[in-house]
Amino acid sequence: MRTLKCGLVATFMLLSPLVHADGLQERLTEYFAQQLAGFSDEVAVTVRTPANLYPSCEHPSFSVTGSTKLWGNVNVLARCTNEKRYLQVAVKAMGNYVVAALPIARGSVLQVNSVTLKRGRLDQLPPLAMLEINQAQDAVSLRDVAPGQPIQISMLRQAWRVKAGQQVMVVASGDGFSINSEGKALNNAAVAQNARVRMSSGQVVSGTVDSDGKILINL
Repeated sequence: MRTLKCGLVATFMLLSPLVHADGLQERLTEYFAQQLAGFSDEVAVTVRTPANLYPSCEHPSFSVTGSTKLWGNVNVLARCTNEKRYLQVAVKAMGNYVVAALPIARGSVLQVNSVTLKRGRLDQLPPLAMLEINQAQDAVSLRDVAPGQPIQISMLRQAWRVKAGQQVMVVASGDGFSINSEGKALNNAAVAQNARVRMSSGQVVSGTVDSDGKILINL
């Protein structure tokens, strides 16, 4: 009789929503830890969806729906063989992000000592917070920034490598040939951005700005 009772208790525990919830939460934590590798080294997930709406299989596959955001409040699609369940989860993630190391004035070019990395809760950062410090290199601030304030990508623009009215070298290349010519830039552009150029003939061409300030056109 004692053996039968122990077996019934064990079976009940396996079917318990609490046990299932713990397993689902653990697998979701593993999933987000993999997705955030390189950005966060400490991830915790809380499932907010009621237990009766959990997927029925033991090992569902996960994908993020609705946005590319991977922390904070996130919608997750859990798939079983013949079942789809949508889950609402809260993802807490710790990692490094970029902050102002000193006062940054609007219009100034960021220097090496202008920014630094700080460790904290990524899920509590403002939208488009910068996580990689090299993204701020040689960028121009579009607003005043206080020391310790998180840097958002929208606060900066890349420094112009080419300015409107500037004489630039245009390099047109194709299969086995390359032609160099000069023209006048018609717009400001940073490295890897598109620039329009009026050639001496009056023709307007467009190409990509390289690190040397040349305009590259692939034919």
